[in-house]
Amino acid sequence: MNDDRVEGKWKQIRGAFKQKYGKVTDDDTTYSEGKFDEMLGRLQEQTGKTKDELRKEIDKW
Repeated sequence: MNDDRVEGKWKQIRGAFKQKYGKVTDDDTTYSEGKFDEMLGRLQEQTGKTKDELRKEIDKW
């Protein structure tokens, strides 16, 4: 497993944590950021691409 995939997995965990506590505090910004971090983490894990590569690709969409 390369560094980008490990980072992707960590971002999924961090995203889930933000979602959980975003709900508790009713902080929609934290919850939304957590969902985006989780999505990026999953994409990194599956593709092996860097966060910057994925952000550029998403921006093009």
